[in-house]
Amino acid sequence: MEAGPSFDRPPEAIDIFDFILNIHQACRGDWNKLIEQGSMTSNDLKAFLEYSALFLCNLGNFYGEGGQKFVPNLSVEVLQKIASVVPDGNTTLERIIGQMLAVPPFTLGYPGENTMSNYYPGDERITREEIATVSKVMDKLSVEPENTRVRKCAEQGKISFKVLQASVETTPVANMKDGDEIGSGILLIRGDHAAELSKICSELEQAKKYAANDKQSKFLSDYIKSFRTGSLDAFRESQKSWVTDISPAVENLMGFVEPYRDPQGIRAKWEGVICISDPDETMKLKQFVERSSDFIRALPWAVPGINEGKCPFGKTLFEAPDFTSVHALAFCASMVFEAANLPNASKFPYNDIRETCGFKNVVIANRMDANHNPASPCHYIHETEKKQFKECTHLVRKNPPISPLTNSPIETWYKKGHTWTGVFKDIATTVGECRATLVSNYLIDNKDLLAIFGFTDTSPIIVDEFIYNTYLQIGVEGLHALEHYNVKDHAWGEAHKRSHFAILKHLVLSGGGVMRVERDAANSNLTVPVDRSRILSHGKPALGDFLCRIHIWRCTADVEPCREFYEAMSAVDGEYEKWRKIVCSKPEPRWKFVQANTFLKDRTVEVKDYAESNEGIIQSWAERKV
Repeated sequence: MEAGPSFDRPPEAIDIFDFILNIHQACRGDWNKLIEQGSMTSNDLKAFLEYSALFLCNLGNFYGEGGQKFVPNLSVEVLQKIASVVPDGNTTLERIIGQMLAVPPFTLGYPGENTMSNYYPGDERITREEIATVSKVMDKLSVEPENTRVRKCAEQGKISFKVLQASVETTPVANMKDGDEIGSGILLIRGDHAAELSKICSELEQAKKYAANDKQSKFLSDYIKSFRTGSLDAFRESQKSWVTDISPAVENLMGFVEPYRDPQGIRAKWEGVICISDPDETMKLKQFVERSSDFIRALPWAVPGINEGKCPFGKTLFEAPDFTSVHALAFCASMVFEAANLPNASKFPYNDIRETCGFKNVVIANRMDANHNPASPCHYIHETEKKQFKECTHLVRKNPPISPLTNSPIETWYKKGHTWTGVFKDIATTVGECRATLVSNYLIDNKDLLAIFGFTDTSPIIVDEFIYNTYLQIGVEGLHALEHYNVKDHAWGEAHKRSHFAILKHLVLSGGGVMRVERDAANSNLTVPVDRSRILSHGKPALGDFLCRIHIWRCTADVEPCREFYEAMSAVDGEYEKWRKIVCSKPEPRWKFVQANTFLKDRTVEVKDYAESNEGIIQSWAERKV
């Protein structure tokens, strides 16, 4: 699998990637040779391997979760010695060492003094207002943003903007009347990341030979067409076939999919993921899906007697998704995520596919398992509860509908051409993730649901203990999230983490004492006590209140109260800033994942695993030969 376009990674990332693999090739994976040659000490080698493995796991020098930059714990002199083992190595190092070691930038974000974004490359710093202006022109001409970047240019005193569209083809779009120009001083330039996409298309052509059915052949052909031409219409066609390829033995997620790393929230990052199905776990999820209508009626906005007991803001017929559990074989993305719900519902054409063709929920089981490694630290749980906590957590209208928030007819809705991300802009992704998390938290006490997954009143972990420890997990995740808050810019680096903190804060403020955070200033420690007796009486209603608010605001395009509420709930100030300082004083190791490779020998596919070490990570990428 190709590493893919580096939309969401800094410009130096490709050269750092090559630098690491060239060093591996020079020593043939025998890293101790570098010590024997005098290029580094054992401590230097450990630091270089740690940086290299982190870099490869994040496909860049910014964390996939949170977007903070990380730098090697090595001096310039040591890096120069390491580079010297490769012909022209120091020439390469000279190109990258400045950006490799430089802070700021501290995080990804809108281009600024402390932040950077490769979605908006170049020396001329683009403003938020300019990004919005370019977006309006693109929207007017139906040039979609997901596979684009915007470069601001200053030439002979004139400002212009180049919309860089990812494609193999470089010629102007045929139906553009004025060549590349799509607006005053705004040009559409095709061929961004043409070399990478050309290789990807070649590999996909080879993959078509092994397609298991016509649907797979069709979506692979549409992938190729989309990546060659830059057409997102072709990508949408691929999704129509992809969602109807139900529970394949080999699953894939590919393309410019999620907009999490774009500070504007509209441009997507490249993802290429290959997974192997887990039939047994998938069967449990199918049981869950079969009873989904029952569980929907248990959500806080459900109204008995309206829309079959659901609510006036939901579909009459719930289109159940294909819900599968898979094990990731190969990830080419800035982070190894836990699950996906696709096609993306943030834009209307994809939502239309969801309604007419269906959608998929994919749970990546081996990634979720990593979250609950018993060896991981457990900072925010009382000593007496840690053992069981770890065991449990292993795991528009003529008659407008009545808003349950105001008990009055709704006054806002999506106009023609409006989309969820277009209306809610920068908070769309985090509010969406918050809603998804709250649904699972709200339903966690449903015994019928839990029984599907083996939790009963007589199971090794009984239902009440599982529910209690889930609330502890809400607190732990909310505190962990503070590590991803950028105090300098008052900004969150990761959508999911912001939502986790907002849920914790809401429970502390509005949960009637079900949860609190105890701060021990003398020992620089935090603990999250949960009152078992208040989980159903106070905790669940508080979660339901939060969930109902953001769901109704989302359904009715009511962005102003949503923004006011959510920004307040995710603000980190006062006592919460004191929490953040303690959390940041206890940094936990970042995840690093060793990925297997497959090799075709005599028409037989062989899977090669690697050692669970920094060396194993580097060797895996080296033998992938991307």
